[in-house]
Amino acid sequence: MIRVVLSTPLRLAALTLAALLFSVPAQALDIEEVTSPGGIKAWLVEAHDIPFTALEIRFRGGASLDAEGKRGAINLMTATLEEGSADLDSQGFAAAQEALAAKFGFDVDDDTLSVSARMLSENRDKAVELLRGALTDPHFDQASVDRVRGQVLSILASDAKDPNAIAGTTFRKLAWGNHPYGSSLNGTEDSVKALTREDLFDAKARVMAKDRLVVAAVGDITPEALGQMLDRLLGDLPATGAPMPPKAELKLTGGTTTVDWDSPQSVVMFGQKGLAMDDPDFFPAYVLNQILGAGGFSSRLMDEVREKRGLTYGIYTYLVPKDLSETWQGSFASANDKVAEAVTLVKQEWAKAATGTVSDKELEDAKTYLTGAYPLRFDGNANIADILAGMQLNHMPIDYIATRNDKVNAVTKDDIARVAKRMLDADALRFVVVGKPVGLN
Repeated sequence: MIRVVLSTPLRLAALTLAALLFSVPAQALDIEEVTSPGGIKAWLVEAHDIPFTALEIRFRGGASLDAEGKRGAINLMTATLEEGSADLDSQGFAAAQEALAAKFGFDVDDDTLSVSARMLSENRDKAVELLRGALTDPHFDQASVDRVRGQVLSILASDAKDPNAIAGTTFRKLAWGNHPYGSSLNGTEDSVKALTREDLFDAKARVMAKDRLVVAAVGDITPEALGQMLDRLLGDLPATGAPMPPKAELKLTGGTTTVDWDSPQSVVMFGQKGLAMDDPDFFPAYVLNQILGAGGFSSRLMDEVREKRGLTYGIYTYLVPKDLSETWQGSFASANDKVAEAVTLVKQEWAKAATGTVSDKELEDAKTYLTGAYPLRFDGNANIADILAGMQLNHMPIDYIATRNDKVNAVTKDDIARVAKRMLDADALRFVVVGKPVGLN
């Protein structure tokens, strides 16, 4: 018999596929809260069917913790974490990951800095040591900083020519002004060019601290082993970071802001005040949003703006409950000579939805989709770990997964009417239009 032996990287790929195919059903998840000997807390789902572990680490505050005058520093720092640590340069770090069949990812958004790790059980200790170097002893050598800085500057130059990015930048500024939410986490050309190597060390200390840490693990690891691993991996991080940023006052008012842009169509973003995830009306709003604009071809806005009138290829709405502010937003694109009509229709449908009247079929269809789609998110250890981390960031109880669909199914037409009348206000919608719209007031 011929035995095929996979190389380590190929074995990781095979086991990752297995983790996708044999993930734990959402209803069967047994989530345990683990506290390491050093006091680091984590949520764990043990799954010993394959020798593979997914680890998700989050630091609250994210890019909103940029120091005054250093916008873009945390983003640049995050993108440079894997450019070398301890006795490894950037190429050595990448080679070590490949040799161990480990996979690390670093990302940041307005509220959170994220670290993801995928590792084989047989290489876990070595993979942890490699990741530990990136988190506790990054080089931030000047050559790497300059190279990654160039990539960020390229993104900024591209965004300056992208109407979607321009719409987002304009909307953020209108919504949150001088708060960090009001500007791109990438920074500006001037702020990024001015960042020094020392600024990156300062940025790291501001956000990567144990007092804003969230951890989730799924896979072939015991609570005892996870606790020891977390102390080794994260125990040397500083106890505290920079003070968390203040709440962001939402400054949106009703009306239209137009940004002149030479294009045959206009990009449109619109929004108003939203609500937090811990608001008692969040689930009724979530179901209402599905009916109004999140339900694809079954949503009211898609039916009125695309299907009946052909004014756009697609229009969507979404609740955006950020840590420090909440919005209810939407977006679409339309030909310049049709965008005014589309904006009018959005306002009309928003006003109609504000009455709170929904049909039995609309409510049932929305619930069926939202409850049926939820289990599909749990398609692998990595995705489950990501969900567990998100639950902790949003202060959800450990049994949320088991009760979430019950909360959706419990929404009534009276609940919809209450939240619609409380929240939706067509006159408060702010539209940002980037293009050359015709006949738009």
